[in-house]
Amino acid sequence: MSEKQAGLNGAYYGPSIPPKRDSYQSVGRGGGPLGCCCSCIFGLVFKLIFTAIVFMGLAFFVFWLIVKPNRVKFHVTDATLTQFNFSSDSNLHYNLALNLTIRNPNKKLGIYYDRIEARANYEGQRFSTITLTPFYQGHKTTNVLNPLFTGQQLLVGSNLQSEYQKQTSAGVYEIEMKLYLRIRFKFGRIKTGKFKPRVECDLKVPLSTNGNSATIFETKRCKIDYFKAI
Repeated sequence: MSEKQAGLNGAYYGPSIPPKRDSYQSVGRGGGPLGCCCSCIFGLVFKLIFTAIVFMGLAFFVFWLIVKPNRVKFHVTDATLTQFNFSSDSNLHYNLALNLTIRNPNKKLGIYYDRIEARANYEGQRFSTITLTPFYQGHKTTNVLNPLFTGQQLLVGSNLQSEYQKQTSAGVYEIEMKLYLRIRFKFGRIKTGKFKPRVECDLKVPLSTNGNSATIFETKRCKIDYFKAI
């Protein structure tokens, strides 16, 4: 017993106590004040962008529910081609008159046609460009335009003459008309910004001689793309 007590009265050597760590961390490392600040800023920016996108989406959805917009309809209802021939120097001589109807089916949207440029192409080459008179189109109305392409234009292509001979034998020419538009929509007193849609009409036009043709032109509905770049 005395030996145990003697042992207790001696010095006690326990495990070493680890040194006290510094209470600060290096600036710029993860978890530091700067890192926390940056993450907060990025989080706030992300929330603001997300909120703006959601708000714009809801606003567009509400506008669509109120207005219920429909696509404008373009039709070429008649075409008269009285001249379409190549001269010896590869100049195309042409005289093409079209009837183009534009139907606005919307009950609450009017349309300003600020610029209407019509182009006529043959076998991928443009042979004529004209500009039509601007106008305003009201709700649920139909307007008729009469683009007239006349003149001559030099056209050169490897397969141009062979395709022309085939279509001449058939008595029908494949002509493409494109409309390059600059429009604005009107809702009540509100006017939108400018849009630049493109309209494409693939036509099969018979050649008329003295106003007569063995083939009757068939009405063609055109395609419209509101977001295609000019």
